[in-house]
Amino acid sequence: MPVEQVTATSVPADLWLRPRSAGRVVETGTALLYLDADRVLKRHRPAGPPAGPPAGPATAGAEAPAFHGRLARLAACRAEVRLNQPLAPGVYAGVADVVDGRGALCDHAVVMRRLPASRQLTALVRAGAPLNEQLRHVARAIASFHERCAPAVITPASITSATICPAIVSPGTVSPGTVSPGTVSPGTVSPGTAALPLPAAAGGPNVVGVSTAVVGPGESGAERQWREAFAAAQALRGTVLDADLVDEIGRLAQAYLAGRRGLLARRDRGGWIRDGHGALRADTVYCLDDGPRILGRPVRGRRAGDILADIALLAVDLERLGAPEDADTLLRRYREYAGAPHPRSLEHLHLACRALQEAAATYAGDPHEGEQARRLADIAYRHLRRARVRLVLVGGLPGTGKTTLAGRLAAGDEGRVLLRSDLVRAGLTLDGPDDATESYVWPLASETTARTYEQLLAQARRALDDGETVVIDASWSDGRHRAAAARLARDTSAELIELRCVTSPEVAAARLVRRDAAGRPGATQSDQAGATAAVHRAMSSWAEPWPTARVIQTTVPEGEAFHAAERCVV
Repeated sequence: MPVEQVTATSVPADLWLRPRSAGRVVETGTALLYLDADRVLKRHRPAGPPAGPPAGPATAGAEAPAFHGRLARLAACRAEVRLNQPLAPGVYAGVADVVDGRGALCDHAVVMRRLPASRQLTALVRAGAPLNEQLRHVARAIASFHERCAPAVITPASITSATICPAIVSPGTVSPGTVSPGTVSPGTVSPGTAALPLPAAAGGPNVVGVSTAVVGPGESGAERQWREAFAAAQALRGTVLDADLVDEIGRLAQAYLAGRRGLLARRDRGGWIRDGHGALRADTVYCLDDGPRILGRPVRGRRAGDILADIALLAVDLERLGAPEDADTLLRRYREYAGAPHPRSLEHLHLACRALQEAAATYAGDPHEGEQARRLADIAYRHLRRARVRLVLVGGLPGTGKTTLAGRLAAGDEGRVLLRSDLVRAGLTLDGPDDATESYVWPLASETTARTYEQLLAQARRALDDGETVVIDASWSDGRHRAAAARLARDTSAELIELRCVTSPEVAAARLVRRDAAGRPGATQSDQAGATAAVHRAMSSWAEPWPTARVIQTTVPEGEAFHAAERCVV
């Protein structure tokens, strides 16, 4: 007897027709559940002809989420227990035989311990309970689970990048295994599924326990997910979802994907595409005293994907419930326990994709569902705004405060890389008599200056390719260097932001004297003032106009200048 059935018993089929006094039956799109005081019995729906036309956008090639034949349902029950026991110890008891009135075997049911509804993560969020500690345990459990997950098999599909392959299941359906064994009512069951169904070319959606990532030739898993999510959202464009918003979501996503193909390919090759959970939701997480129980890992459907996309679905669900701070806490804790560095922009990309998938899957014609879809589309847009990869040029004459401002901009948000021209210049090995000090005065003929900017932009390219926003602190007085930076931004599909710091000559001179006094304690005050004034006058005489830059006045208090610059960056 299989291990999943060791603790199971047979149950009468009429439980689902005539519930006992303490029990009740809940129907979902994929299952029939019998709930009594301390357990849940779940039967998978048998396959049959559709009751009517699908509600919402059609999904070409998608099959109804039902199982053909009793043996297929038995295999599904066993797989559900096996897949979910690691994240929900003590909940999935086994598989019971379902017998008819004559005692003949007619079906099978998953036997689960019923968990307290008050400890469901959704209920805790709605009650406004403090969740820092609970989310820490949930994040650690998911990170540990992801560490144990097997890498997914990536299978190229016979499609081109321009082919639209619908992948969001019809609204109103729920993936097998996504129903929580707490107090359930038809109105609380999520109306969609985050597990994208496999195309038939990859073995079909009826292959139990197989997790395969299907991609088109030359595309990454993230590109595939966005292609499918955007195709599904297009069906709601101009009706449920604002057309301009959908178009802007598409533009922002395409800009990120086009410039980060190397990063995404490395994620695919580096083992981060794994057979994850596939349907993490607040409804399927229970925060118990002895640790979380995470349910609902689907038997069929698409579980394979970047582990960041897996945790992103739960974070989006928390945002949908009106708890963005809890979503941030979950992700911050997950980063701590996962221990694998990744750019924050990639995290936001997956959050946006999950939100757009949910927006498309949520709507089935009801006005309330339309409002939910719009809310999720707004979440997708906000995360794509935060995912933008930017090349920020912070320039100005010596003493205008550009170095201080650039440092604060880089420290203001995780994921911004700071590059400083003075540090790059100091690290260069000069082959000739070219002097670093003279290069400030005669930069147009300075090999040091040219090499400094070449190095700055080369380092910036690597960081931009990796999804990092880059802040470069340099004078940017030569238009040729700014033009090279603009070309780099175009090549990497990064947003170019140009900031020019200005202040009065007297304030600049005083700043330079104070700075040099700290670095050259042996020099006299008059020596320092003369040297800095000479550099400032020389650079002022040849600095080329910078009409495309936004002017940041640094005569004002430092915090005020920073906030003015930060508004330009975000």
